[in-house]
Amino acid sequence: MTESTTAWHLYILRTAAGQLYTGITTDVARRLAQHQSGKGAKSLRGKGPLILEFHCLAGDRSAALKAEYRIKQLHRQQKERLVSDQPPDVVDYLLAYAPSVRSG
Repeated sequence: MTESTTAWHLYILRTAAGQLYTGITTDVARRLAQHQSGKGAKSLRGKGPLILEFHCLAGDRSAALKAEYRIKQLHRQQKERLVSDQPPDVVDYLLAYAPSVRSG
């Protein structure tokens, strides 16, 4: 697969302290292992164990980046709702249930 046809996934992790971290990857299991071993995002180092709370297909890299950005703009309560609802299509979910994101 080329980068333009590679399937990208969006995922949300929960730290031991209950914080939520959102990211994208082409391989959720590999990326989770990287985070767990301290080789992932610096913001997660030393915050384990990490729990994979949510993941879904997000389309191509561009769509995944847009969905990741949108989720990172949500308030914690909205992120918790996304985790509890486990929507199969995160883009449609964001448009329907989290239409207002933080504004300036």
